[in-house]
Amino acid sequence: MTEQTIVDILLVEDNPEDVELTLMALKDNNLANNVHVVKDGEEALEFIFTTGRYEGREENSHPKVILLDLKLPKVDGIEVLERIRSDQKTKRIPVVVLTSSKEERDIVDAYNLGVNSYIVKPVQFEGFVTIVKDLGLYWLVVNQPPVR
Repeated sequence: MTEQTIVDILLVEDNPEDVELTLMALKDNNLANNVHVVKDGEEALEFIFTTGRYEGREENSHPKVILLDLKLPKVDGIEVLERIRSDQKTKRIPVVVLTSSKEERDIVDAYNLGVNSYIVKPVQFEGFVTIVKDLGLYWLVVNQPPVR
């Protein structure tokens, strides 16, 4: 698969309802032009490291931010984060954990691995939309990343 399109946001989420809500919130705030969705940790790693299904994708075309769920099939979010942070080419990509897990162990592990932010998904629709909108605005508009 060859994919040369710039990806601003990589959304790593296995729950179709959360994917739909996230994309809707981003679209409502004009932030959904360059979002790529992957459904499990294995696909996330393939996308980030341009292997498997994403072999041939521009290797240095990293997303501006990764929204990462933790409870994922195949490879969990903590392992995805660990792989991102352990590679020189990807360690500076901002990663925001957006998960339903309030487990202290998950929070500690994520921060120990260098996550940029850990957000527990609000149960209420309006709260979820607000969080996603604010995340998009901050990471795509406000934040100034280093030059690669």
